[in-house]
Amino acid sequence: MGSNGEIRYSFSQSSQSVSNLFKIDSVTGEIAVNGQLDFENLKKYEFYAEATDSGGLKDTSKVYFEVTDINDNAPIISVISFSNPVPENSDPETVIAMLNVKDLDSGKNGIVKCYIPQSLPFKIKSTTPNYFSLVTDALLDREIISEYNITIIATDEGSPSFSSKKTLNLNISDINDNAPVFQRHSNIAYVIENNLPGISVLTVRAHDKDSGNNARVSYFLEDILVNGVSASTVMSVNAESGEIIAVRSFDYEQTKEFNIRVKAQDGGNPPLSSNVSIKIIIQDQNDNAPQVLYPVQSGGSVVAEIVPRSADVGYLVTKVVAVDVDSGQNAWLSYKLQKATDRALFEVGLQNGEIRTVRQVTDKDAVKQRLTVVVEDNGQPSRSATVNVNVALADSFPEVLSEFTDFTHDKEYNDKLTFYLVLALAVVSFLFIVSIIAILSVKCYRWRRERMFYKSEANLPVIPYYPQLYADVGDRNITARVQL
Repeated sequence: MGSNGEIRYSFSQSSQSVSNLFKIDSVTGEIAVNGQLDFENLKKYEFYAEATDSGGLKDTSKVYFEVTDINDNAPIISVISFSNPVPENSDPETVIAMLNVKDLDSGKNGIVKCYIPQSLPFKIKSTTPNYFSLVTDALLDREIISEYNITIIATDEGSPSFSSKKTLNLNISDINDNAPVFQRHSNIAYVIENNLPGISVLTVRAHDKDSGNNARVSYFLEDILVNGVSASTVMSVNAESGEIIAVRSFDYEQTKEFNIRVKAQDGGNPPLSSNVSIKIIIQDQNDNAPQVLYPVQSGGSVVAEIVPRSADVGYLVTKVVAVDVDSGQNAWLSYKLQKATDRALFEVGLQNGEIRTVRQVTDKDAVKQRLTVVVEDNGQPSRSATVNVNVALADSFPEVLSEFTDFTHDKEYNDKLTFYLVLALAVVSFLFIVSIIAILSVKCYRWRRERMFYKSEANLPVIPYYPQLYADVGDRNITARVQL
């Protein structure tokens, strides 16, 4: 007892390493935590405490501590594998990434769950403890969304819980799943006739939603028949730009419109294509003058319209009929009286071409009246034709003949008739002379042979021979030519 009973507490020499984590009260022997304990570093501690009295006697005791875990660690997400980019035609449940998620805590504090907070076509699947896979949850379409930022959150079950996140940038690769689409399903192009070959008619455009070569569009002219010929003989298309070019010049009067088809094809494998129909309308130019159908203007002939002298005002003399093969205003015709023997006697209807008397015919009016009518279209510039109309003011046909004795047609007819008669007479005369000469030659030849025969064969009876056939033929020929 006394001073020998006083006791001091301390850590034994072998346990000095824990002195930075624990402390012991030398008087009371109370052991307290003196540093930061980490369950994830060391879960339990063993050391020795020593009690020593004033007399120098001592004893030791083993002290055992277990560290209780608290949720002081957030999950750690590690990416093991990541397929980037992923094709847009990937099937659902296609694995995109493999993840390893660790939590250093224990028990519930170390149990981790993973999820994707956004509404994306992906989901997280748990394969084995602490291992997760990121898979597709729906069909992908690069043309709608070509890139995703996928945020993955891992949360433990501690209280309070800890969480961490990882963001993956995923690109969607293109496949050729879209055909080129034209801006319009059908087009109309206008070409003025008499165009120069090589003129640009129209440019068509097609867009492909794919990317890269899958979106590279080329244009082709489909080889269909256009008015019985190949389309390539009338039109061509630039493969790169889609510009449609006229190969030749067009004539509205022959072809007014036709249809072609252009195909747009992408560079995918296999390629996809679409086509568009194009109507080509040929526009008319005023390249044809009016044609007069009546009265007929025959070379050298004169035809007269007879108007009785008793004709009233407004008497219909005749009507000029004309047509224009152009169209629209290019074919609108108007009629005008250009010249006349007596301009105060006749007028021409502007729209219908009717020639009528303006006043009463008098005895002083000449029998022969000559009118020149101009037929003009409404094109720009306008084209025209003229026609001459002969009018006879007479009450009887003999009166007309007496006034029109100098008809060019009759004169030419008589000249031609005289020429043919002279020609026929010359031919007949020539044939007649040739026939006479032929007959005389034959008779002389026969006579000489007969003389020679008599001299050599005097004792033989001689039967005279007369070539009646040649004489008859000659006579008939002569008679026939004279009748001509």
